[in-house]
Amino acid sequence: MGQDSKNRLIKGGKMFVGIPREKKNHEYRVGGLPETVSILREKGHRVLVESGAGQGIGIQDRDYSDAGAEICSSPEDIYSKCQLVVKVKEPLPEEYPMLREEQIIFTFFHFASDKKMTEILLSKKVHCFAYELVEEEGAFPILAPMSEIAGRLAPQQGAKYIEKEFGGKGVLLSGGLGARKGRVVVIGGGIVGMNAASISCGMGAEVSILEISPARIEYLENLFKGTCRILQANRENKENEIRKADIIIGAVMIPGKKAPTVIGKEDLLKIEDGSVLVDVAIDQGGCFETSRPTNHNQPIFTLEGVIHYCVPNMPGVVPRTSTYSLVAAATPYTIMLADKGIDAPKNNMPLSRGYAIGNGKILNSNIITQ
Repeated sequence: MGQDSKNRLIKGGKMFVGIPREKKNHEYRVGGLPETVSILREKGHRVLVESGAGQGIGIQDRDYSDAGAEICSSPEDIYSKCQLVVKVKEPLPEEYPMLREEQIIFTFFHFASDKKMTEILLSKKVHCFAYELVEEEGAFPILAPMSEIAGRLAPQQGAKYIEKEFGGKGVLLSGGLGARKGRVVVIGGGIVGMNAASISCGMGAEVSILEISPARIEYLENLFKGTCRILQANRENKENEIRKADIIIGAVMIPGKKAPTVIGKEDLLKIEDGSVLVDVAIDQGGCFETSRPTNHNQPIFTLEGVIHYCVPNMPGVVPRTSTYSLVAAATPYTIMLADKGIDAPKNNMPLSRGYAIGNGKILNSNIITQ
């Protein structure tokens, strides 16, 4: 990348914005829509889209080109020409060699789950703006819609894998005539947990939420109005609940940091065989000690008789819904980065908090590379 390109990154100006096709296993989401292209083109930016980038959600190359995008045949074209690259998931090892100094990457990174990636990004001296760290008045406007979707998917996935065919107990969450309802325990009452509990209740399950914050407990009690149990997240309540649970959903998060462990290895012995653990925090290292990342090809594994579902890109299973929600939340920030480059955070506090890595340095104190 030439010196002129570097100057545009620092001072702003008209940019080459790239939207590559995602490389992660069964990741069909895309970082921008034809509407995104139209907005960027109206502001004078050039947009390059990798061929097939939107195919997984029914958007063809023609849709992008009609909106003003230039279609590229390879990811190398995107990374070699574009100062700003807008993605969905973190760069994968095959993309590392394509990263260029002073390039801006705007995507989900989840640094806590991949120390090696973090080190490479530092060595490449790229500018990393992390969706999950963009924060406005204590809220995470880009992460939130994906958290909602992941929370809503969690009981759906748990209900699938508790079927006998997958080694589960063979329990129907709504129960049946003369048969008890399924029992869902949600650990964490934030956006993920709240949505997981809501869908579980809608499926007819008996639901408990374990939450640590008294203020959040009060909020959840007012929200659910007795349709599910809201309990303090202490050891006694946790052990009582997991002993009788059919599905346990881990829904805890600390922005930028590894998720806290809420179910230890020894706890598996207290959980009935054929129960399902759904670890929604796996992209932040997981909140169950026995979790390890899986994928949409092989989403589960069984340990001590307990089924684990640990797919990091869970919203990717509903890519059309996820893409439209994600792009709607991210596009205003994409426009700022295209217009101002790395000067954009100076005038936007949420974006400044999302500025995670730049010039070979960690810029957000929440990132831990232990």
